[in-house]
Amino acid sequence: MKQIVAYIFLTVLLFSCDSKSPEQSMLTTPYLLVLGNAQDAGYPQSGCEKACCKRVYSNSNNKRFVSSIALIDPISNENWIFDATPSFPEQLKLLSTTINAPGNLPNAIFLTHAHIGHYTGLMHLGREAMGTQDVPVYAMPKLKLFLETNGPWSQLVALHNIKLQPLQNDSIFVLNERIKVRPIQVPHRDEYSETVGFEIILKTKKILFIPDIDKWQTWERDIISYIQRVDIALLDGTFYKDGEIKGRPMSEIPHPFVEESMELFKNMSANNKQKIYFIHFNHTNPLLIPESEARKAVLKKGFKIATQGMKIEL
Repeated sequence: MKQIVAYIFLTVLLFSCDSKSPEQSMLTTPYLLVLGNAQDAGYPQSGCEKACCKRVYSNSNNKRFVSSIALIDPISNENWIFDATPSFPEQLKLLSTTINAPGNLPNAIFLTHAHIGHYTGLMHLGREAMGTQDVPVYAMPKLKLFLETNGPWSQLVALHNIKLQPLQNDSIFVLNERIKVRPIQVPHRDEYSETVGFEIILKTKKILFIPDIDKWQTWERDIISYIQRVDIALLDGTFYKDGEIKGRPMSEIPHPFVEESMELFKNMSANNKQKIYFIHFNHTNPLLIPESEARKAVLKKGFKIATQGMKIEL
């Protein structure tokens, strides 16, 4: 009898030591985790006393992290982050909790461009914070040079907190036997670097991630044709409509308004519309508010909205 009890105890102990949660153990294909859906300055935005941000001051559950996604492969226990944002500490915790791996560091970080919401999270890898060792950071040529030659980012390179890896437009980088990544250059305000989106390529699925672009019409490629060729498209939804920001010309910060994008995509099939997830919302964008009429309109027209913590199975 004692032997039976001991056997049962040992069996329970072995299962309890499994590092994966039951949900994680059942996943057999890579998936995306939305780590944040706000524009570079986050939500709420500094100095904002408007109703859009007051709803966060009165209820911290309404806070949203800056736009970023993680790609997770439960088969190889690898994960990659796309953009290192000012919300990096909270997003690293969200990712670690989701995959049940305390203290997880991504296998690599892929950067889209040098605007504040997309690379400044790298500071948390430095000696004042995590003090990491050679975390691979993939960047296009101008962005790579910017990080190498401008402090404090150059210190991360000099101290080997990060290890910069070069990317080239339209080149394919192999992550593992299941996953490839392709950077795709897009027109945007390129003060310090070029701007890219990413195509994530699996054996049976393709994902398009473009959190920032000036306007779809200024891109040399046809976004409609691109959407038709992929299975998931996470697209720039920074502003819902023209005039959203008062007292400032919106032409200074060009993005495709969600209303413009929906009009452009209106003749697409229902199946293709369902591929589209809007992301990267400015603090003024009503799509951040679950009960807003704008949000209801987007969903009614057949499109989707990327929400923080959302898992997208691939």
